[in-house]
Amino acid sequence: MSHLAHNYDPLPVDLARADGAWAWDAGGKRYLDLLAGYSALNFGHRHPALVAAAHRQLDTLTLTSRAFGHVLLEPWADRLAALTGTSMVLPMNTGAEAVETAIKTARKWGYDVKGVPDGEATIVVGAGNFHGRTTTIVSFSTDDDARRGFSPYTPGFRVVPYGDAAAVEDAIDDTTVAVLLEPIQGEQGVVVPPEGFWPRVRAACDANDVLLVADEIQSGLGRTGTTLALDLWGVRADLTTLGKALGGGVVPISAVVGRADVLGVLTPGTHGSTFGGNPLACAVSLAVLDLLETGEYQERAKTLGEVLHDALGELVADGLLAASRGVGLWAGLDVPVGAMPDDAGAGDAAPGRVLCEALLARGVLAKEAHGRTVRLAPPLVVEEDDLRWGLTQLRAALTPPR
Repeated sequence: MSHLAHNYDPLPVDLARADGAWAWDAGGKRYLDLLAGYSALNFGHRHPALVAAAHRQLDTLTLTSRAFGHVLLEPWADRLAALTGTSMVLPMNTGAEAVETAIKTARKWGYDVKGVPDGEATIVVGAGNFHGRTTTIVSFSTDDDARRGFSPYTPGFRVVPYGDAAAVEDAIDDTTVAVLLEPIQGEQGVVVPPEGFWPRVRAACDANDVLLVADEIQSGLGRTGTTLALDLWGVRADLTTLGKALGGGVVPISAVVGRADVLGVLTPGTHGSTFGGNPLACAVSLAVLDLLETGEYQERAKTLGEVLHDALGELVADGLLAASRGVGLWAGLDVPVGAMPDDAGAGDAAPGRVLCEALLARGVLAKEAHGRTVRLAPPLVVEEDDLRWGLTQLRAALTPPR
């Protein structure tokens, strides 16, 4: 009997080692990783520069707590602010912590600066969102599995259809302190909003003195072919949450970056974290920033993304996929009805899972999202030939036997 809590339903593989875009199980079978830790492994497994940074720091200092400073914290904040074009950085550990921090900051700004009556602050969010699994965050989730059984729910959120700018505008009133959205919805199946959505949301926030908060935990740091996904639309958020790739798949670290006048509402005692911005995490994250500052990985995501989406488009044209979506090295694909074995009797949630199991058998790691949807997020270090091989395995897994 396993002593492990059953809050995940992983694919039937136990990985033992990995390097770059490839991983091996305990028996030595090799797998191409097309999930990349939900974008935590943007730079692949065990990138030598990141591993070296971790080794160096392990020999000097790993943790101080924020009771004291350390020699890497300010340089890390300066570099991250410069990369993202922001003026202040608040370090945390996980993506959910960063989102919780952004929510707290927006509410305090609303009370202290905007003048919203105490206890009345509201935040507009999108249906189909995924921002984490804390009690407050699941309170505004529309995923029944994530939400059911965890009430009473935190009030103060207004859910509108994702991608509907008019709905965002209509939801804003005098109590609204922020609009919190993913630039591209990841967990929902890499859903890209309509072209004019983000400029219109930015304009609505400006017109109503409302903060725009972008959750770039999955979409940011090169995944979409740009440093931040909002760069695709030329839009800048007031607060942006970052995580996952920020620690290079080596250590957890997250951050809220944005306007100093907004993050400045937090003062000593109002928010904190024992491990937030610890020396080990900062050392690895500084090496991540070294990689991103060259622009090489953003360009790789853009160029290889064209290979990815061209191949998926061919699968749609051939009737092997119902649809595909995405940008850069990030895609959501929908399995057609009847495409996978046992589709008819297994229920709506089965086809995406069945496809991922078929890919696993062919040496490819991917993960279903909801129902018929599968997400692909290859590491940005993947070689073009390897990516094409993985896409060939996808075609074979979808092709009916003769």
